[in-house]
Amino acid sequence: MIRVLIVDDEALIRSGFTHILDTAEDIEVVDAVSGAEAMDKIIALRPDVVLLDIRMPDVDGLAILERLRDLSRPPVTAVLTTFDTDEYVDAALRLGAAGFLLKDTDPEHLIFQVRSLMTDGSALSSKVTRTIIAGYLSGAAPVQPNPLVERLTARERDILVLLAQGRSNAEISAEVFLGVGTVKDHVSSILTKLEVSNRVQAALIAERSGLLADRAGP
Repeated sequence: MIRVLIVDDEALIRSGFTHILDTAEDIEVVDAVSGAEAMDKIIALRPDVVLLDIRMPDVDGLAILERLRDLSRPPVTAVLTTFDTDEYVDAALRLGAAGFLLKDTDPEHLIFQVRSLMTDGSALSSKVTRTIIAGYLSGAAPVQPNPLVERLTARERDILVLLAQGRSNAEISAEVFLGVGTVKDHVSSILTKLEVSNRVQAALIAERSGLLADRAGP
């Protein structure tokens, strides 16, 4: 059972996400709270996954992400976004955000992404990833190859491209005809070689290095 805590200042978002996730047999929403209650609930309930709004009037979501880093076993945390929070992307990534979810995401897709957070340690969809990356890069430094990419094998580069397109480990497994366990090993190796902590950061490197330029998404 995947235990989820929802943190958002809007009651409608909390109730909507709770209703959607409660329809999945393998997901339990342990609570849905505002930012002011978040840390106490996370410490008390120890959820596997946290869905966290960044812009909240009572407590800054980035402050919550920073405090989560002090926990011995922090939950996997995805940022809830409406695509108007590009200025927070870099800070959220540096503080350990494992992905970004649209607040108006389709119900089935929301359930899939929560499962991906648990199995892959991240939440990436092609739409969310490409939009977040494009928005982030538009205000970032000029695009140029990252020398760390040279550390990757040809197979790892192929897997990095698929990862950056928002594919899950299971989808990558089917695409490259490797077992899911082997794909996980490759992803772990990619993150280590690129010196990043999560798949979103790896996707940013792939985009900035031009690896996605000539490849269509799913």
